[in-house]
Amino acid sequence: MVAAAVDDMGSALGEARRNVFLLTAAQAILGVVGPICFAVGGVAGYQLLADDKSLATAPLTAYNVGMALGVILVATLSRLIGRRLAFMVGTGIAAVGAAIAAVALFRESFWLFAFGLSVLGSSNGFTQKLRFAAADASPSFYKPKAISWILGGGIVSAVLGPQIVIFAGDFFAPVAFVGAFIALLPICLLAAFFFAPLRLPEQGAVASEHHGQAARSLGEIVRSQRFITGMVCGISSYALMTFMMTGAPVAMVVGCGFSTELATLGIQWHVLAMFAPSFFTGWLITRFGAERIVACGLLLLMACAAVAHMGLELWNFWGALVLLGLGWNFGFIGSTAIVAGSYRPQEADKVQAFHDIILFTTVALSSFASGKVLSVYGWDMLNAVVWPVTAVCLILLFLLMRARPNVAA
Repeated sequence: MVAAAVDDMGSALGEARRNVFLLTAAQAILGVVGPICFAVGGVAGYQLLADDKSLATAPLTAYNVGMALGVILVATLSRLIGRRLAFMVGTGIAAVGAAIAAVALFRESFWLFAFGLSVLGSSNGFTQKLRFAAADASPSFYKPKAISWILGGGIVSAVLGPQIVIFAGDFFAPVAFVGAFIALLPICLLAAFFFAPLRLPEQGAVASEHHGQAARSLGEIVRSQRFITGMVCGISSYALMTFMMTGAPVAMVVGCGFSTELATLGIQWHVLAMFAPSFFTGWLITRFGAERIVACGLLLLMACAAVAHMGLELWNFWGALVLLGLGWNFGFIGSTAIVAGSYRPQEADKVQAFHDIILFTTVALSSFASGKVLSVYGWDMLNAVVWPVTAVCLILLFLLMRARPNVAA
């Protein structure tokens, strides 16, 4: 009996590792969409606008609104056709969005460009589901590592995305950035080959395996202290990261006169910092607990604001962007682990959809606010917003740790 149980656990772990490998490869490929959009979206928007430059980051707002809608779409398609096929549909959506963005730049159409980025953003809603898919298909002890490995695929994205902008962006000069979006077409479709051999448990199978436990209502789950803390900390980490990352390239190029290449490299270092720690973040969560790792991430976000506030030199921007990425990694992965521990397997889809809709709606608002705040109040005000938000999150984490001192993740 014991030997059979060990064999079953080994088989489940082996299957989980196989799925994580495929999902990590897909994440690495599809993850280039974000760095490309954020490296050029605000600058391209600024160039396409005539008078009201405060709308320069509106295409990035559209990108984040698209993510929120993509979360709804991937949840619906997952129920209808299964997660594997839903993810493959997501790659096609990414290719369509890249084509629309390229056409918009050729036509010098600001709002068509914003629409193209919204479609690309909706494809990223599918990509965001990969971390939950990996966690749901893994044994409980392997979940933090599965989440961190998926996000670790972003290291490839961090290097590949900005390099595509640098080397292919001006391929169709004098129209800037078009080449980067055209290059996305085959890259996005390539990811479908990694989704094809996936073997993921679907919602019906999960429910049948846990038929002895009744699924709780969504309201009961989202009112729990653990879910609230994980969601607020995760949303805050992501929104603050987007708030500053959206404004940084515009502040560097338009406000301080740095070249687009230097701003793009700053985004590259930022995205590397976002994903590079992922290979050991899962181990840190298992060792020290998700709450402590999230707290470390929030402190790093505070350090980011401090460095950014110290000056307008290149090292200030790059140093702040690196700290911003590190803070997001610890804060968001740790918060995801907290949220993943707040629901049962048969409750996963509804809770994840609710969480990500709130997450990416807030992120969309933060990207829109970034352009407005930068235009009216300047770079320093973007940095100042970090302090009160992180302070509230630290208080919530402290209360959760006091209520459940023995919870590790």
